[in-house]
Amino acid sequence: MEHFPEFVANHLFLFALLASILILLFWNLFGTAWSGIVTINSRETIRMMNHQDAVLLDIRKTGEFSNGHILGAGNIPADSIGEQQTEMAKYKGKPVILCCENGNDSIRIGRMLKMQGIEKIYCMKGGLQAWRAANLPLTRDTKSDKNPDKVGTNDDRHI
Repeated sequence: MEHFPEFVANHLFLFALLASILILLFWNLFGTAWSGIVTINSRETIRMMNHQDAVLLDIRKTGEFSNGHILGAGNIPADSIGEQQTEMAKYKGKPVILCCENGNDSIRIGRMLKMQGIEKIYCMKGGLQAWRAANLPLTRDTKSDKNPDKVGTNDDRHI
């Protein structure tokens, strides 16, 4: 143990690399918790939508959304969500659940929305891939001229 400082000094590059890897590991594990964004699973998403009046926003592209989405979800594509500040302002007091294809985009968008003042942000862990893996139902738009923000009507077909 008495030679440890000398060992570190002789291998400074390797220890800097180790420190960088550890920082990235901790950021990956705890980054969402530190930013105030909570990840929830599919079952928790259903519970929040049914009992806490949570808003589910699917942030995939409109075409992907039309091919299959969770019943009751609204669609605001991730690439245009920054431009939709007036649309997002109405969700400031409600819990907002973000859903994407695999869960990665929703965390990034969640951080951005957190900085815009939306306080209760939840991200669906695993996104629609986890939803499908849990064998939960999706719905698909049956009309091509249908507004993707208006979902959950009788014109939707379960898949």
